[in-house]
Amino acid sequence: MHTEEWTASIHIDEQDERTHAVARLHTRDATALEGHGTARRHPADRDVPEIGAELAVARALADLQHRLLDAAIGDIEQATGQAAHLAG
Repeated sequence: MHTEEWTASIHIDEQDERTHAVARLHTRDATALEGHGTARRHPADRDVPEIGAELAVARALADLQHRLLDAAIGDIEQATGQAAHLAG
């Protein structure tokens, strides 16, 4: 049986009507991937910082997901010497 632990950290920065989030994934082999997400509040909307943080973090995690899939595809292609296509 093989068990390992990866950690993720999320940094949220809010300035004026913009919230930016960075999601970082750290693996056992020192791979560090980052995803970025931004949310902008319309000036006419109420100021509810939690909503901006939720949107920015969700977008950062979605970006991180795509980067992790791209990394996995690259690793598969390097290991097999063939183009990889992930299904589903």
